[in-house]
Amino acid sequence: MQNRYDIVIVGAGPIGLACGIAAQEKGLTYIIVDKGTLVNSLYNYPYGMTFFSTSDKLEIGNVPFISHNPKPTRMEALEYYRRVAQSKKLNTSLYNPVDSITKIGEEFQVKTQKQDIVTEHIILSTGFYDLPHKLGIPGEELSKVNHYYKEPHPYFDQRIAIIGAANSAVDAALECYRKGAKEVSMIIRKDSIKETVKYWVKPDIENRIEEGSIKAFFNSELTAIAEDSIKIKTPEGEKTIENDFVLAMTGYEPDYEFIKDIGVTIRDEYPFAPYYDEGTMETNVEGLYLAGVVCGGLQTNKWFIENSRVHADMIVEDILEKKNYAKV
Repeated sequence: MQNRYDIVIVGAGPIGLACGIAAQEKGLTYIIVDKGTLVNSLYNYPYGMTFFSTSDKLEIGNVPFISHNPKPTRMEALEYYRRVAQSKKLNTSLYNPVDSITKIGEEFQVKTQKQDIVTEHIILSTGFYDLPHKLGIPGEELSKVNHYYKEPHPYFDQRIAIIGAANSAVDAALECYRKGAKEVSMIIRKDSIKETVKYWVKPDIENRIEEGSIKAFFNSELTAIAEDSIKIKTPEGEKTIENDFVLAMTGYEPDYEFIKDIGVTIRDEYPFAPYYDEGTMETNVEGLYLAGVVCGGLQTNKWFIENSRVHADMIVEDILEKKNYAKV
């Protein structure tokens, strides 16, 4: 027997949860499905991560987020969103990947690993964190290469190279340096650390680079990775340095294949964002909406929790308007 809901929300991140809350408050039936755990992207952030935003800007569903710090930590955020899901009794189906979404007439057939679902409305709130940008260089497949950073302990007494100059790369470099890495090198395409790095961290990394505690190769790029070394193209020519681990903090992207398979149009210019109506968040596929950071395509720093949580109310209001219009 197929399950039927007014809305299927794909992605149990903060914005997916906000969409569930908005639907619930308006009396719509819904289910939130996710291939991982609750707020899976946040769960995969570095253990000691501190958010850029204050706690009030991470709130959803009018549930207060009380933090013991000026900026909340990953652990506090996980606790908060668990409590929101529990207190609101949200209908979630976790560790339940979506295999396919097919539109037949005015309805969508959603096949997941655990169930088949029929719905008239889909909200994609899938984020971007699951697919890292690949380097496309020899040796990237080696086990010493990681696109995700969790904590500094594995890199104690190791020579580590970090690719990137944004927040994730800077945090990893500073933590590994302070927790006993033998050598920390940063490989940066441009001539400086990114201006968007957290304002309380940026002077720290710049001072560590200036004093030589962390080595930075500016205007440079990694060209090859071997078991015990890496090659770097620099303004002074190619260099080979000894290396034990590579952290490629090169950013992430949405699952374009999944989005295109459903029929959503992808714009053909950077940032290659999926098409959607900015007033309703509906895509070119009638009844299918986008919410959260997935709306930005490769521009993953455009949408955050604080400025995309409004998508939930926009979408639910549009669905209700259309349902009421259909009854007239």
